[in-house]
Amino acid sequence: MRLRLTPREDSYYDLFADSANNLVTASRLLVEIISDGSDREGLAEKMRACEHAGDERTHAIMNRLNESFITPFDREDIYRLASNLDDVMDYMEAAADLIVLYQIDHLPKEVVRQVEVLERAAELTADAMPRLRSMQHLNEYWIEINRLENQADQVYRRLLAKLFSGEYDALTVMKMREIIEQLELAADAFEHVANTIETIAVKES
Repeated sequence: MRLRLTPREDSYYDLFADSANNLVTASRLLVEIISDGSDREGLAEKMRACEHAGDERTHAIMNRLNESFITPFDREDIYRLASNLDDVMDYMEAAADLIVLYQIDHLPKEVVRQVEVLERAAELTADAMPRLRSMQHLNEYWIEINRLENQADQVYRRLLAKLFSGEYDALTVMKMREIIEQLELAADAFEHVANTIETIAVKES
């Protein structure tokens, strides 16, 4: 395998930014999917296209990592950040797919709040990516992501309590629990992205 002897920093930064922007698109598709009367089949197809685009960017980062002798920061951190971003996309796509497959017409209002948290986390993550070049002004980003993840945890617990309140039949409980668990995992994955960026920033400071 031929290794490049010159840094290719710009390509890494651009790929990370593209991955994060793709998450913004996916989160906004989720907002549409949970809306009453939306074309869920069509939106889920767009979400699958986002997931495919995310995979392509992840593979591009991994290929670049294998080919590069010099990297902008630790190789293991590049791998971890790419994997964390990919995890977020996978969880959001899984939630969208389950909503369509289970044909749940009306989701609890708390699910809307879950998705709003994901949309905001995606926007913050996309805004933070360009700052990886300088490693400046990132602390507010990971603090806010941590706060959002705590909010997501609270919403998730309230949703679980609602599901087991007796309001829903057992089959509906099973279906909705799978959906809200994927959304919760997406929120956790956003925090993993932020934690990885914090680790990189500390190492580079």
